[in-house]
Amino acid sequence: MKHSLSTAAAALALVLSAGAAHADEARKPTEKCYGVSLAGHNDCAAGAGTSCAATSKTDYQGDAWTLVAKGTCTTIKTPKGFGSLTPRK
Repeated sequence: MKHSLSTAAAALALVLSAGAAHADEARKPTEKCYGVSLAGHNDCAAGAGTSCAATSKTDYQGDAWTLVAKGTCTTIKTPKGFGSLTPRK
């Protein structure tokens, strides 16, 4: 019985630490990065005729953005160039 309680306590600690790590990740500053999303995987803004998230029509669409860690957007390389902090044509 004692062994199963310590195992349960260890499992609970693991779950709580994973939740804390996820919460820390969610609080990290982000920025909108245009031109890095795959088709249908953008967070928002995908041009005329689209409503918002998951509506980009092509990979790396210049007017569709995805949230990325602040300071990383312009270092993300795609087949169409680097990510942009502003919409591209």
